[in-house]
Amino acid sequence: MSEEIIVGLDIGTTKICAVVGALAGESIEIIGMGSYLSEGLRKGVVINIENTVNSIKQAIEEAETMAGCEIGSVYAGIAGGHVKGFNSHGAIPLKGREITQRDIDRVMEVASARAIPMDREVIHTLVQEYIVDDQDGIVNPVGMSGVRLEVRVHIVTGAVTSAQNIIRCANRAGLDVCDIVLQPLASSGAVLSKEEKNLGVALIDFGGGTTDLAVFSKGSIRHTSVLALGGDNLTYDLAVGLRTPKLEAEKIKIKYGCCFPGLIGKDETVEVPTVGEVKPRMLPRRVLGEILEPRVEEIFILTFGELINAGLENTTASGIVVTGGSAELQGVAELAGKVFNAPVRIGRPRGITGLVDLVNKPMYSTAVGLVLYGAESSRNVKKFRIRDTNNIFSRVMSRMKRWFKDLT
Repeated sequence: MSEEIIVGLDIGTTKICAVVGALAGESIEIIGMGSYLSEGLRKGVVINIENTVNSIKQAIEEAETMAGCEIGSVYAGIAGGHVKGFNSHGAIPLKGREITQRDIDRVMEVASARAIPMDREVIHTLVQEYIVDDQDGIVNPVGMSGVRLEVRVHIVTGAVTSAQNIIRCANRAGLDVCDIVLQPLASSGAVLSKEEKNLGVALIDFGGGTTDLAVFSKGSIRHTSVLALGGDNLTYDLAVGLRTPKLEAEKIKIKYGCCFPGLIGKDETVEVPTVGEVKPRMLPRRVLGEILEPRVEEIFILTFGELINAGLENTTASGIVVTGGSAELQGVAELAGKVFNAPVRIGRPRGITGLVDLVNKPMYSTAVGLVLYGAESSRNVKKFRIRDTNNIFSRVMSRMKRWFKDLT
């Protein structure tokens, strides 16, 4: 193929998904996708290397077969309760001269000079805005003149070991990793418009193991957080409440689940398998709603609490966008609208061509977003790999220093 191939690898708690995109000019064509049950993660964090490697291999092989190409490198997502984000600020004097790229680098270094624990490392340093002589909202100050240059940034950090394990799993599956990207940041590129980001919007990535939040305003990211609750908790609640095996509870959730009982008809019933050899029971479908509603409501209330704690509850004029696999549960938009008292829509991937119908679901937002992220940054990215013959920790640290200067 003459086009450049970019692959997004979503290593999630419930599924491993690989989406293949072909970059030709300005357009991105989806040419393949592979998905496989994730068996080695919990709450977004790798807990079993071998199972995760096997799941990655299966997803990649399926994607290769569909796309008709060999996959050697990927952009991988990262999430989990260990991910933390915070805002920072930096300033340098200019003495009235013209601003250069060197000044940008210097002020970024000042803004990033925060004490980071040894077991954590910076994943992203995201520019919110530049300020020249108290004039804020500047996107690119190069070429401007002033006496003082400031920058506001959002810094995302994560546990070194968690990033390390994602890289190791991809390497053992025969893949190089071009970059590691915060999952809600990747999803935002696939489901949010520029207008929403400018006006103000909260993206909730409602996944299987975690619920991730990313808030945008004035075109820039303002806040990120990760809540260690997700669709797996809904499945567990159903398994306990219905006294059915977890595998059956997952099937029932996907096919009949609804978290807004008002949408369920009074006469609707569901066949529920039981544990052991007891015959299946017929239960009103409203029982599912009564089990699922409190848990989904709790997740949204905790997410709303994050908005309030960050002082951003009044900055989401565009409303709330919910994406991720669990966003496909019936009633999610209605319940989120009730909790946030704001317009809510379900986010699906956009800005792509090709096999759009194949990936036009909330569960593929992160993987498609990783492809879009890779399309923007692929030209000058060096692939990296952790090898068993080298010191793993030093390789991870040196790779991360490729993004940013050493902060320790």
